[in-house]
Amino acid sequence: MSTSARDSNAVEMRGITKAWPGVVANDHVDLSVRAGEIHALVGENGAGKSTLMNILYGLIHSDSGEIVINGKSARISGPRDAIGLGIGMVHQHFMLIPVFTVGENIMLGREPVAGPGFYDHSRARKEIEELTRKYGLRLDPDARTGDLPVGLQQRAEIVKVLYRGANILVLDEPTGVLTPQETKELFVVLKGLVKEGKTIIFISHKLREVLEISDRITVMRRGKVVGHLITRETDEQAIATMMVGRAVLLRVDKKPATPGPVTFKVENLTATSDRGVPALRGISFELRQGEILGIAGVEGNGQSELVEVLAGTRRATGGRVLLGDQDVTAASAREEREAGVGHIPEDRRGVGLVLHFSVAENLFFGRERSPAFAWHEIVLRLRAILQWANRLIKEFDIRTPSIETQASALSGGNQQKIIVAREMGSRPKVLLAAQPTRGVDVGSIEFIHRRLVAERDEGTAVLLVSAELEEVTSLSDRIAVMYEGRIVSIEPSGTSEERLGLLMTGGGTGAGAA
Repeated sequence: MSTSARDSNAVEMRGITKAWPGVVANDHVDLSVRAGEIHALVGENGAGKSTLMNILYGLIHSDSGEIVINGKSARISGPRDAIGLGIGMVHQHFMLIPVFTVGENIMLGREPVAGPGFYDHSRARKEIEELTRKYGLRLDPDARTGDLPVGLQQRAEIVKVLYRGANILVLDEPTGVLTPQETKELFVVLKGLVKEGKTIIFISHKLREVLEISDRITVMRRGKVVGHLITRETDEQAIATMMVGRAVLLRVDKKPATPGPVTFKVENLTATSDRGVPALRGISFELRQGEILGIAGVEGNGQSELVEVLAGTRRATGGRVLLGDQDVTAASAREEREAGVGHIPEDRRGVGLVLHFSVAENLFFGRERSPAFAWHEIVLRLRAILQWANRLIKEFDIRTPSIETQASALSGGNQQKIIVAREMGSRPKVLLAAQPTRGVDVGSIEFIHRRLVAERDEGTAVLLVSAELEEVTSLSDRIAVMYEGRIVSIEPSGTSEERLGLLMTGGGTGAGAA
């Protein structure tokens, strides 16, 4: 691409405004993306990034403003218009049909035909092979999409938008479910696409990756653009400060652990998934007081089922779980809680909260029969409940207009803080923290990380499960790697992300459970 072409703008969004009742998602937003660059769009949850990109792709209509594509004013009434202008969007949650082949997914809606409406397999295969060869995107068009690892599914999504003629690609949190190796492979692909003249808008909350892959950065906060940065002239701290509006501690500040006696012991645990197939295949580990044991693994390798069994919401099919000397293998969720097991579930909206309940109600949810909150398990002690709620709101910095506000009205970060406060406030012996910062912003991540370390330092045994490998490595004192329902290795703190990523995909030589 020539210098003049590269200096021109592929996308200009001028004065974009979009409001819903009570919320201004985009407030006169200006965004300029140069042709042939990787432009990062960053901001906290609710900053307006996704709304802006959904307007560009035609999924949402702005209230006012103008969109200019390659120097020409554009009217985008829907995705069909966006595709016609050469815009393609790879969503955070893939839009693929698992039972279809890769080729069928790529061609869907634009299938080449031979004769009177017959799908032309050979032509489809040839066109896919040409695309994948041109852009270095290796794919088997006959593979069943649902059988592919997430990295290859994402690759199929990229080929799908390229097949539709996209020259401007919007990628929404593209590395959210990728291993470090898959992320590196994706970045090679993205750089190759730019060399071929494509323009990429990269939405991410992983600032280290933003610095690695982008040319320029636009920062949003509360619906407005608060800064434009040249990547090579900035750093993580400057970006985070601009995103949040204050200095943010990006690195977990913790002393070495001083583990105590074994509190939680898991022996040869087995369980099946919701589909009735083996999900846990003989899991064994020990968890000590005053330590954080991290579970690393590509999502779908049994981590969810493990936490559910340990929390009492899924039945084990074999093995034992010991809390101290007490066998809690068959305990219910209530019995686990009463025995001293706290649980931050991975699905906060579906499992962790009752969204139409108030903040106060959610803060003592599951503890209705506790003597602290009820007489004889029947009559609620309202004053005690309100005192409890007010204390936790203050201690955990839950930003809510009132304790009577419905949980659904709060931001994702404050919803997560309700769950964290409820589970930590009960002073558990063991804390099961599943995806504790999923979908929350930089400021809330900093707060939750500090609280997890504080729990450890106060003697709680913490089991951390996270799809964010950086979170696992920075918080954990030991790291157990799960692959296909087994723990393939337990690694010390400080193990490289490269080795962990290799183990997560079935490579390397595990040291065995400990």
